[in-house]
Amino acid sequence: MSKNSASWEKIFTDLDILKHDFNNAPFVISAEQIKQCVKDFSKTSQKEVRILCKQDSKEERPQIFIDNELFILPIKNGGYILCKGDGYIDIPNINTESIIYKSKLNFELKSANVGDSEMQHLDFAYASSLIRTFLNDESLVLSIRGRKYTPEFCFDTNLYKNIVVSSVQTEVDSGFEGRDKIVLVEAKNSYTKNVIIRQLYYPMRQWYIYTQKEIITLFFEKRGDEFLIWEFGFKDMQNYNSIVLKKSAKFKIV
Repeated sequence: MSKNSASWEKIFTDLDILKHDFNNAPFVISAEQIKQCVKDFSKTSQKEVRILCKQDSKEERPQIFIDNELFILPIKNGGYILCKGDGYIDIPNINTESIIYKSKLNFELKSANVGDSEMQHLDFAYASSLIRTFLNDESLVLSIRGRKYTPEFCFDTNLYKNIVVSSVQTEVDSGFEGRDKIVLVEAKNSYTKNVIIRQLYYPMRQWYIYTQKEIITLFFEKRGDEFLIWEFGFKDMQNYNSIVLKKSAKFKIV
C-alpha cells in the first residue's frame, strides 16, 4: 500500500470525492483543501502536498486511486485535477541484442565513471554522440536543463475535453536543440516499468509553444553496462492519451 494511502482516504472522505461523476468531468482540488484535510497527520510524508501529489508511476498511487482508476495532474500553481482513465505509459522491455556503439570521443571520459546518477549517464551518452546517432541528427546541442514553468495550453484526454494548464512547473533532465527539432529527455538510472505521461507531455507542449520546432521525446535508462533509449511521440498533440512508442534500442558504448 502506498505510504500516502491513509492521507488520501481522509481527503476523499472529507471532500466526498467518490460522489463526483468522473465520467462527466475531472475533480478539481486545491493544495489548500489538501492541507486542511491532512493537517492532523504527524508525518511530513502524510501532509506535504508536493509529496502527496507526486505519483510518478502506477504503483506509487494510493490504493483509493488504484481502486477507482484515477490519476492526478497539476493544472496550475496550487491546483490539481483527479482524472479517471489511464494516465501512465508502460516502458516496454527492449528484447533485441545490444548494439555495440563506438564513442566518437577520442579520449576516455574518466569523470563519467565517478558516481551513478542518471544525469551523468545521460551526459556520457550525449558526449559520446549516442543521442545524435540514435536520432541521426549531428546538429543537436545541449540547450535545456532544469525547471521551468509552462505557458498556458489546453488538452484533451480520452475522457475529457479542454483541460487548461497554466504556469505548472516542469523539469527535463536534458534538452537538445538542433536545426529542425528539440529533443527532450526523461532519464532514470534504474529499471522503470511505467511513467506518468505528464512527465513527457507537459514539456512537449511547453517547448513546442516556445520554439515551434518539431519536439522529440526520449526516455533514457542505464542498466548495468547498457544504455537504453525509447522514442515516444503523440499522434495528436492535443490528446494526452495519444502517446505511442516510435522506436527503441539498447547500446553498449565502447
